[in-house]
Amino acid sequence: MEGLFHEDLAALSDLDEQSLLETLSQRFKQDRIYTYIGDILVAINPFKYLPLYVKEVSERYKYHEKSKLPPHIFAVADRAYQSMMGRLATGPRNQCIVISGESGAGKTESTKLLLRQIMELCRANSQLEQQILQVNPLLEAFGNAQTVMNDNSSRFGKYIQLRFHNSSVKGAKINEYLLEKSRVVHQDEGERNFHIFYCMLAGISPEDKDMYGLLDPTQYRYLNGRYGSEDIVRKWGEKYSEVCNAMDMVGFQEQEKVDMMTILAGILSLGNIMFEPTETDVLRVTGKSMGWLKATAGQFGVQEEELLRSLTCTLSVTRGEAIRRLHNQQQAEDARDSIAKVAYGRVFGWIVSKVNELLAPNVDFDVELNEIGILDIFGFENFAVNRFEQLCINLANEQLQYFFNHHIFLMEQNEYKEEGIEWETISFKDNKPILDLILTKPIGILSLLDEQSAFPQASDRDFVDKLNSKFQSSPHYEVVRSHRPLFTVVHYAGKVQYNGGGFLEMNRDTIPASIRDLFINSVTPLLSVLFAATISRTGTLMPRKAKVMQKANDNFNSTRKQSVGAQFKHSLAVLMEKMFVASPHFVRCIKPNGNKLPDMVDNKRVMDQLRYNGLLETIRIRRDGFSWRPSFKEFAQRYNILLIKPDLPLTKESCLSILNTTAIHGWKCGSSRLFFKYWHQEELSRLLERLGKAALVIQKNYLSLRYRRKYLSLLLEVSRQRQAQRAREEQLEENKRPVSPPVPLPRRKKPQPRPRSIMPTAAHLAPVPRPRNKQFEATPFDNLEVHSELAELMGQVGGEERARERSKKRRDNIRWFKETQARKVVRNGAFPCWFHGMITRRQAEDLMTDKPVGCFLIRVGQSREGYTLTYKGANRCRHYMIEIQSNGKYVILGEDKAHPSLPDLVQHHSRVGIKPFNELLTTSCGQTCDHNTDYEDLKCLDHLAVVDRRSTVHGEGGRVEPGSGPPGVPAALPASGAEPRPGGPETPCPQADI
Repeated sequence: MEGLFHEDLAALSDLDEQSLLETLSQRFKQDRIYTYIGDILVAINPFKYLPLYVKEVSERYKYHEKSKLPPHIFAVADRAYQSMMGRLATGPRNQCIVISGESGAGKTESTKLLLRQIMELCRANSQLEQQILQVNPLLEAFGNAQTVMNDNSSRFGKYIQLRFHNSSVKGAKINEYLLEKSRVVHQDEGERNFHIFYCMLAGISPEDKDMYGLLDPTQYRYLNGRYGSEDIVRKWGEKYSEVCNAMDMVGFQEQEKVDMMTILAGILSLGNIMFEPTETDVLRVTGKSMGWLKATAGQFGVQEEELLRSLTCTLSVTRGEAIRRLHNQQQAEDARDSIAKVAYGRVFGWIVSKVNELLAPNVDFDVELNEIGILDIFGFENFAVNRFEQLCINLANEQLQYFFNHHIFLMEQNEYKEEGIEWETISFKDNKPILDLILTKPIGILSLLDEQSAFPQASDRDFVDKLNSKFQSSPHYEVVRSHRPLFTVVHYAGKVQYNGGGFLEMNRDTIPASIRDLFINSVTPLLSVLFAATISRTGTLMPRKAKVMQKANDNFNSTRKQSVGAQFKHSLAVLMEKMFVASPHFVRCIKPNGNKLPDMVDNKRVMDQLRYNGLLETIRIRRDGFSWRPSFKEFAQRYNILLIKPDLPLTKESCLSILNTTAIHGWKCGSSRLFFKYWHQEELSRLLERLGKAALVIQKNYLSLRYRRKYLSLLLEVSRQRQAQRAREEQLEENKRPVSPPVPLPRRKKPQPRPRSIMPTAAHLAPVPRPRNKQFEATPFDNLEVHSELAELMGQVGGEERARERSKKRRDNIRWFKETQARKVVRNGAFPCWFHGMITRRQAEDLMTDKPVGCFLIRVGQSREGYTLTYKGANRCRHYMIEIQSNGKYVILGEDKAHPSLPDLVQHHSRVGIKPFNELLTTSCGQTCDHNTDYEDLKCLDHLAVVDRRSTVHGEGGRVEPGSGPPGVPAALPASGAEPRPGGPETPCPQADI
């Protein structure tokens, strides 16, 4: 039973299916859900909470050695990050992490954990890391749904590209693939619509529901009349708050959020419009649906009559003549559902486009960025009824399996043959013929689908008959004898029967020109932008302004000629191109049972996954093979420092010389490259690390000697200038003496020798610089005249210019506060007690000297447009930067919560501690004294505020609304001498106390 506890399956002595299954099962029962296969991670979904992802665990896996800690998803993140930085065996290179597995195996959670750990590794003084982390909950809400296999199934694929410069993240880009839009209008038994609809209905306030026109959730046909229990609804409400906060954090504007929710409400109302025929064959809306039609038109911002016309007829122009074709009931319902699917798909595409715009790297074009890509794509699916989306999803999984096979088996074993390495070939299940069956031109399944989609009269039955005639002899295709259009594809993971009904319509994904024109002219700004956008070859939404739409009609039509299948095929090709030029890291997710139960292993289900993923063959090639194969040139360039010889030739002999100086064994040498086991990279990186530490010691001592010499030379210069000054003073004194005959003078006392100390006499002491905090005493060096002279000598160049620049920046920030922030800070006609204007960091710390722990104040930044929160901790004062985002929201740097105003921020953190020390704001700091304000530069607001307040009460025509005074001036501040009012952190101070 010794093998049951192996953390690396490549170290198993007995390698067969049964021992592999037993090892994984025993580890899973002990909550060891992660296991290595060499450098590949196997992760089994536990379906329960495990304390494996807390802060302490995250810290342990930073810059760690793989062999010293148990297998973990954080170790994959660390390895990818260190490899991208060039700190491991290879030089800096783009990385990609490929997460694969069937639906419900835990891919989405693994993606979130990888992102979180990478952001921890590259943490810098920036809010960008938190913004990137907030993208996941946002996309989950709009792109995930409950299926029979998974309660949080990704109904789209995404490839997240993290862009880095040096060690810090500079931006991110999301590539999305094939959103399952048909789910908006139809869900099978036991499934739900996208999460956002339920979250919106549970989280929006009653007042906002009236504004958006939302009614009881059970009335909506697109939700199948189902909602949820009280506990589930409460969770959806919390999820909605998280989604809104994610939008605020990423940078969405308030109007954009309102427009988005209005469109979603319109989609729900649209689904309730039903039709009935009349005696003249013209369709009309049923009497019960008239209210829904009116509500939909209002939510979409279009005319009710024009919306009805678009649903019940099609207008086409032939040879300059307009032809109107009436719809039958089925066509009208298809047009209704088509609008809902296209509208939702474009909202989702716009969200991704907006996120990419807000998170784009803000660097110069000539700056070279490194990249880590994370692929989280839909898992292999086999439902009771499989449609066009399932074919595309399973095609994506076939591509990923091919990429895995190519990288692990095909490419590696071919290099052994080419380089003359002795090797017993390991066979594997090659799925290239299945890809050819689906993708080959002109007779692949997708090509034939495009061909049939081009014929308006073609049916789904015709398409399936064509497939049967072309592929009936293929071992990967099976003909299904049925009156329904069914066919079967033998995938790498098993047989899947597809229902061809709706394939042609889903592949075309067209919308009538009349509907597009209707929504382009919508008074809802976002809806107009969505339908004026063009679609790229990969299916990506490219928003453009509606006013230039007329010039882009040809471009729009040409892009729409790309079918959904063609777009998806092209997007997969682009994805594979990105992944093939990066260094891959693989995470294979396993689903332990089909009931989503913890602590339960279905041996048959797990074994099926192990087989079709080829894990047994993967273990063999990782145990016996050489996963790292650098060329002689690459190896010599990277490790020539181990020989400590300059100008080492990049040859085979140099590589052998380097390796002979190490204790590494088990490697092999080919004709043009070296072959190493997966653990050799860590051994070599340890050798480099040892030399790196030695180099740091040398640099430290060299710099110490260098700057000491510079310091001594500056001291000598100060002494020389001082002697010259004394000589000049003596010369002036000599010149001032009157010329007179020599007079004998009494003998003077013998002069006392000068002390060797350079400390001046008390009468000439330089002023003592005030310490940063009154809690700290001044050091003896604070009075040394030589230090002030030295500082003056070193700061002579540019000192006045820097002072002018600081003064200008201060004036600019004061003007910025008065013009854009003053009204937002004022509450009940006064600045709050915790607001202290533009005081310095030292002044803020002085105010905190005698205050209790938890006391705080907020001050305006002196060198930037923003604020700083000063907090009195147990041992010291802490200063937290408050950033104002592009959408006007306030957020403490490093926090994951955005706030509409500073008082809201204070109120929130009086309940929720500020990370990383969980510090609660308990007591607001008062002003320096009762009659003078701390914000001297803002005193000019006092008089204007009083005038503004009087005009509010006594103005002509009645009361003036707050905020109607001069620009940049608070609406009302109380007069001096007002009585103080009791209250907590949010209670404003009277003018006498500010």
